[in-house]
Amino acid sequence: MKLRLLLSLLALIVLEVYAQSDDEKQLRAIYDMALTNGKAYDWLNHLSNQIGGRLSGSVQAQQAVDYTKRQLDSIGLDRVWLQPVRVPKWVRGTPEFAYIETKPGITTNVPICALGGSVATPDVGLKANIVEVQGIEELATLGKEKLQGKIVFYNRPMDPTLINTFQAYSGCVDQRYSGAAEAGKYGAAGVIVRSMNLRLDDYPHAGAMSYGDTPEDQRIPAAAISTKAAELLSTTLKLNPDIKFYFKQNCKQLPDVESYNVIGEIRGSQFPNEIILVGGHLDSWDLGDGTHDDGAGVVQSMDVLRLIRANGYRPKRTLRVVLFMNEENGLRGGKKYAEVAKSKGETHVFALESDAGGFTPRGFSLDCSDENYAQVLGWKSLFEPYLIHMFVRNGSGADINPLKDENLVLAGLRPDSQRYFDHHHSENDTFEHVNKRELELGAATMASLVYLMDKYGTVRSDKVKG
Repeated sequence: MKLRLLLSLLALIVLEVYAQSDDEKQLRAIYDMALTNGKAYDWLNHLSNQIGGRLSGSVQAQQAVDYTKRQLDSIGLDRVWLQPVRVPKWVRGTPEFAYIETKPGITTNVPICALGGSVATPDVGLKANIVEVQGIEELATLGKEKLQGKIVFYNRPMDPTLINTFQAYSGCVDQRYSGAAEAGKYGAAGVIVRSMNLRLDDYPHAGAMSYGDTPEDQRIPAAAISTKAAELLSTTLKLNPDIKFYFKQNCKQLPDVESYNVIGEIRGSQFPNEIILVGGHLDSWDLGDGTHDDGAGVVQSMDVLRLIRANGYRPKRTLRVVLFMNEENGLRGGKKYAEVAKSKGETHVFALESDAGGFTPRGFSLDCSDENYAQVLGWKSLFEPYLIHMFVRNGSGADINPLKDENLVLAGLRPDSQRYFDHHHSENDTFEHVNKRELELGAATMASLVYLMDKYGTVRSDKVKG
């Protein structure tokens, strides 16, 4: 009896070692192909340099839809289609203009950009005294008496002591998103927000803002100011609190238009009704060409399916790539995809999003059960040869979050984040700032996790409870 048990244990160990060896070979093949015959960089070159910024509802967004569908058609997927979705159409208009006026006729021009969703200034622009605050909470202490008719200048910077730059971003983005709505309650005439950027430069960073339930006739214009100009404005205010600020912007919100999520899939051989999703968002802001946010995630996701297919691996589950539209100023694509999936009764078991730039991959963030997290940690040694070491809890991606349920494993690719906010939402988000090898390593890392999830499946809560 003891001998039989010992032999059984030895057989299990041999099988596990064999499986580990097989997985190591498969990951090696994926990385080798990505680094020698990857397609992501060429696809990104076209998206960035031939199409450019892809603001929802724009001609460029539609060109990106057409281009990525053609590329997915060309790589031999089992099915490629477009999923209609209504998206907002906000246009920037002519370039913004702003200056600091220290005395009548004595001005210094500063770089600004309208925040996405903002209303325009009056045709002649807006000039008023300025009040600097460090956050929304300060407005209540100042009150209407000190804010009425003034321009509120939100100047809380990203915290440089936080190693996780996304955490630093989260710590101050509320002033961009809700700053105008809150300042308007106190009679402010407009809002200027320090760009979400850890370095000092002359690039204002766009991004979405919301007026909440503020009536249209009470909405005030909002713009981002570059970090260098924010420092100048703050210093000048300390020297002379009576200075004025002038800005002019011509942005406009137009009626919603039809756009599309771009979807392609490889049908599963054993469990076709279980879907593994990988994706990024196809839209971007209009100031740069959207290379890191999120052209990189789009082309990496496309290449995941190509790499798996080209390596001769036949997936057990249906692998689906989704290029979401309108993440930046509405999340309409992600919501529509989840709505359609629910209406069709589709079962998603794993969803992975790349929306943190095309920099060197470090690992993954996971939003899942303890059991599924333990499963992924069990694969950590397979990733260590590729310097992938970070497997952390919580966080995945905005577009896949509407799919969330207790049985679904959500994940986000986590590249090195230290340079990401130098480019995020700005004119500085351009193709020359992406490194080909780093981009390809990210695609291979994503494909490797998708392969393992497909091969072994996820731990479903009904199995755990049962």
